[in-house]
Amino acid sequence: MIEIMQMLHSLSDQVKLIQTYLRSSHKSELERFKETWIDGQDVMLALHISKRTLQSLRDSETLPYSRINGKFYYKVADIEKLLNSNYTHSKPQESWK
Repeated sequence: MIEIMQMLHSLSDQVKLIQTYLRSSHKSELERFKETWIDGQDVMLALHISKRTLQSLRDSETLPYSRINGKFYYKVADIEKLLNSNYTHSKPQESWK
């Protein structure tokens, strides 16, 4: 009977360890996503903007980038910051009476 209790206790500890690992693993994936780099084509598709508009965002230093062999890369986190900094709440429209 004591052996069974020890095994259950050990099993419980292992389950807790697995839960902790899964939680930390999930958090790490989210953190890594924030640091993910995407290329200009993906940015243009995601924001529905033209190549020229993307160039203007780079030129005005509104959107940070990295350039490797003539190809531009952007951090997803920087794009998210740009969107958040330009977010505005619209006032509800009054209904016509």
